[in-house]
Amino acid sequence: MKSTLEEQQAFVTVVDSGSITGAAERLDMTVSGVSRALNRLEQKLETTLLRRTTRRLELTEEGETFLHHARRILAAVDDAEEAIVDRHSQPHGRLRVNAAPSFMQLAIVPVIGEFRVRYPGITLELDTHDRFIDLLEQRVDLAIRIGELEDSSLHARLLGHSPLRILASPGYLERHGAPQGVDDLARHSLLGFSQLDHLNDWPLLDAHGQPIHIKPTLAASSGPTLLQLALAGEGIVCLADYMTIAPRQQGHLVDVLPNQTQFRTQRISVVYYRQTALSQRARLFMDFLAERLPGKYLV
Repeated sequence: MKSTLEEQQAFVTVVDSGSITGAAERLDMTVSGVSRALNRLEQKLETTLLRRTTRRLELTEEGETFLHHARRILAAVDDAEEAIVDRHSQPHGRLRVNAAPSFMQLAIVPVIGEFRVRYPGITLELDTHDRFIDLLEQRVDLAIRIGELEDSSLHARLLGHSPLRILASPGYLERHGAPQGVDDLARHSLLGFSQLDHLNDWPLLDAHGQPIHIKPTLAASSGPTLLQLALAGEGIVCLADYMTIAPRQQGHLVDVLPNQTQFRTQRISVVYYRQTALSQRARLFMDFLAERLPGKYLV
């Protein structure tokens, strides 16, 4: 006997809630109803999906495997229903978008008001995280990824590229002098990333023509923090253009070693699962970003 969508939904919600009681509240069911659905599912599959203890629930190996497929099945059903509804109505419903905090704050937030005016029926939920997340597990519709893509289960749409620049505040350069060559950087305060070490590869070449990898004098875990440190005159930083448009236009940051900087960019993509079942809301948001970001924030 095959499992039902109700049983799969109960199982996934129990996992997400961490308890049968929590799942019952989410699904507006009784605790006994959720428990029976879970028991029926395990009987049909002839396996144990969850180990139950007095304190917590723990997925078995079979449970991990089934959870992955159940999420996809439930998401596909939701998308199919939405696709039919979208044909007959104005775009509406929830759209959850994930991006790195720096890109969300500095590139997406400034244009989000225009999107809301165009599509008032769409409820946006903006989620930020410095690490890549599982879109299905976090129920994210679209994610903005910076850099090269490695997850083959995702579809991607390129939005553009953001050039990298080496920058410092005029105040810092007045106090410490502007470096005249790459070797001079060794005598300066260098601002870099503490966790994402590949972002400490700067678009410069040493005397042997090799790319420069800096060891930060002062490190931080996020781009916005490094931006604020640079604005405060704490050192020289390498950041993508989308983060520094305003302070460069205002003269609060200036280029360092511009004639020796190699043209290097960060790839900016919007990624998602299941292109054929993409909701109208997601398509509209992607089209909007592709219209509004290039030229201002991306090349």
